[in-house]
Amino acid sequence: MMKVILPIRTWSEPNLRGHWARRARRAHKQREAARMLVRAALAPLPPWNSLRAGNRKLTVWLWRIGPRELDSDNLAAALKHVRDGVADALGMDDGDPRLVWLYGQRKGKPREYAVQVEIT
Repeated sequence: MMKVILPIRTWSEPNLRGHWARRARRAHKQREAARMLVRAALAPLPPWNSLRAGNRKLTVWLWRIGPRELDSDNLAAALKHVRDGVADALGMDDGDPRLVWLYGQRKGKPREYAVQVEIT
């Protein structure tokens, strides 16, 4: 099992308004941060290539930590770019049937924002 906390603030993207370039920049930053931090956390573990080659499924929990909770559809949308970054770090497509994605959230302190990634 691998667990890492990413210091990333996520928003409910469907509810945000704004210029497309700002949204694209935010998406790129979230994806790249998730990719780099998860890849760094995976480095000391056994190679994930053996897991990708077999039929074993990986379960990936994405926990959003924030002062307010989101409903289920906004939670998945808020974590979309983090999910893409984690899949990039694993060297797999996020739609791969060997990956099982689960979402959760918990309340943090005021102004505390993060995403916890657990891979089993």
